[in-house]
Amino acid sequence: MHHTTENIKIVKLINGEDVVCILPIGDKQLPTTSKLMRLERPLLIKYVPQMTMAGFKDYIALIKWCSYTPDQIITIPKDKIMTITSATVEMASSYMNIANTYNQKPVPIKNSKYTTQELSAEQNEKLNEIFDEYDDEDWDKTIH
Repeated sequence: MHHTTENIKIVKLINGEDVVCILPIGDKQLPTTSKLMRLERPLLIKYVPQMTMAGFKDYIALIKWCSYTPDQIITIPKDKIMTITSATVEMASSYMNIANTYNQKPVPIKNSKYTTQELSAEQNEKLNEIFDEYDDEDWDKTIH
């Protein structure tokens, strides 16, 4: 499925969410008289603050907006939309990279550095003794 970056839009919803998606055109979109609108492969724009050496910076994550459905076309009421704007070239590029794998499940990363090991009864008892040495009353004190 080939789309130009001109069809990639950012939809600002009345609940404050920003969704980047492809707005279908022509016969793939509902009639203009409809109270509904179709969004293709919508991704939620999530702003994540990050602390850097220069100060706070926003990291932008694109996540599947409707997570628990295989549907690529989502229909929403037009009255829930505040604005629709064109995506920047950078946002459109990021969107296309993620949207092309829209229905693929992420592959879990297995960390082989660490192994789990069950403690022996003796080791477990020794650990319990160490924890029991701490006085629980010290943890209840409030410092003002």
